[in-house]
Amino acid sequence: MLNEQTVQIIKSTVPVLEVYGTAITKRFYERMFANHPELLNVFNHANQKQGRQQTALANAVYAAALHIDRLEAILPAVKQIAHKHRSLGIKPEQYPIVGENLLAAIKEVLGDAATDEILQAWAEAYGVIAKVFIDVEAGMYEQSERQEGGWADFRAFTVERKVKESGVITSFYLVPRDGRAIAAFEPGQYISVKLNIPGEAYTHIRQYSLSDAPGKPYYRISVKREDALGNLPAGKVSIYLHEQVGEGDELLISAPAGDFVLDRKDTRPVVLLSGGVGLTPMLSMLNMLAETEPDRQVTFVHAAQNGDMHAFKGHVEDLARKHAQVSAYWCYDKPTARDKAANAFRKEGFIDLASLKSWVPVKDACYYFCGPVPFMKAMHRALKDWGIPASDIRYEFFGPAGRLEEDSEPKQEELVQRS
Repeated sequence: MLNEQTVQIIKSTVPVLEVYGTAITKRFYERMFANHPELLNVFNHANQKQGRQQTALANAVYAAALHIDRLEAILPAVKQIAHKHRSLGIKPEQYPIVGENLLAAIKEVLGDAATDEILQAWAEAYGVIAKVFIDVEAGMYEQSERQEGGWADFRAFTVERKVKESGVITSFYLVPRDGRAIAAFEPGQYISVKLNIPGEAYTHIRQYSLSDAPGKPYYRISVKREDALGNLPAGKVSIYLHEQVGEGDELLISAPAGDFVLDRKDTRPVVLLSGGVGLTPMLSMLNMLAETEPDRQVTFVHAAQNGDMHAFKGHVEDLARKHAQVSAYWCYDKPTARDKAANAFRKEGFIDLASLKSWVPVKDACYYFCGPVPFMKAMHRALKDWGIPASDIRYEFFGPAGRLEEDSEPKQEELVQRS
């Protein structure tokens, strides 16, 4: 436990972190990778270049400082991040490396303002925070390994099937190389894929949502090919998977992780909102509901650029035909002439509140959404404007956590990062 003086010193730095947090975390990553380049085998290089990782960490540090006297308030966020750490293989011995470089970055960025007293307080606080993470992650590692079909770290799987789902999304059906059982998972969870790409100096690890219901003899991931766009470089991992990985090839994956999952105890109607490849966790939820609760009301709303980019359209429409309680609606931002001729979508443009009100049959429901950050901000704003309680709104970011409300303190659920 921290003494009262240390707590007050940490709290006094909250306004400073609000202003200089991202500068500190940027310098932190620069220092850490220079001193420990082996950690580049763990971190997403693209997120580093785009600055998303630095912002996510700055938000997490800010939240920890703000709640330093009651860390239980950020325990949900700790658990979300711990899921990611477990899926990446983060170990306890890496935490002192982080602490050393974080303190050094604080000193470099703040200069004389970072007094010895402040640095000592932050050293003590970091030790307490790190122990919370290490303890939570230890339990997750143990549970992952001891569960039926579970394992620690990474396990070899074979690509049994590779299926093109749309112009940009391809599915990979993965079965264990050793032929043994695989761990169960909750709809909405993800696995990490670890790749050694020829010509690359470091290992690349990416998280991909499982896109089918649990209970199958395989895991399925559905990966969007990320080509270069504007100032954004092409996604090395997604392009390698699309172009180089074929049926019969081996991939190393982690056991399923993540707490953005379908709440099976809530028996109310479900509304699943997705944009682009954000439909993958929603598809897992939909398939599970159709298989195990075929009478539960589900509204599936998806936004895509057009029909050529729309994955799993036929599958979802088949489910809607077979189950009267399932309804599906498509929004195309740039529909093709073929889409228009076939009446292949319900709305041209973006999903808006008026559309949701007309499509969702029962307002008292649990709402899940996932997709690009602008899409998520629009859904969050629409649901809030509709008066949907925060407790009924669930979402997850692909990539480092962003902010859905620009002018507010980061919410606990916004501190999780995925990629």
